[in-house]
Amino acid sequence: MTTLSTGRSAAAELAPQTVEILQSATRVLAGVALRSLEVLDGAVTLPQFRMLAVLADLGRARSVQVARTLGLEASTVTRLAGRLVAAGYVVRGGEPRHRSVVTLELTAAGQELVSRVAAWREQELARILEQIPPADRVRVTAALSQLVDAAGEGYGTISRSLVPV
Repeated sequence: MTTLSTGRSAAAELAPQTVEILQSATRVLAGVALRSLEVLDGAVTLPQFRMLAVLADLGRARSVQVARTLGLEASTVTRLAGRLVAAGYVVRGGEPRHRSVVTLELTAAGQELVSRVAAWREQELARILEQIPPADRVRVTAALSQLVDAAGEGYGTISRSLVPV
């Protein structure tokens, strides 16, 4: 949380209903994300899906890079990857010049899972947005775009400190 020159936090400067509506919006969007995994019929857990989504973004990546991106310890990524390899969603590899380097990459089945979840999320978000009058959708989209820009590139996908600065 940033501190203003008066010594008060930025949140204290916002109207309580502003923070409250953002909290509600967070619950809605988190709900969409969590419900989207239901289309997979329990094929993977949320942490496993997070790894699949990161690999979909990164492509073939070193396991240490995946750990950094997820904000996890390397050993945790090794365990998650082991389960995903066993399920056929991820393939482990290496680098010929650096035998200690482990790479991870989605298989076609892993990519298909990520695509199914993304398609469901798009459909659900469209359904929700259709409840808003067209003129208001433009304003909602513009406001959300500003929120995404204010959060900064990679927010929510790249590990950051849990303590607001």
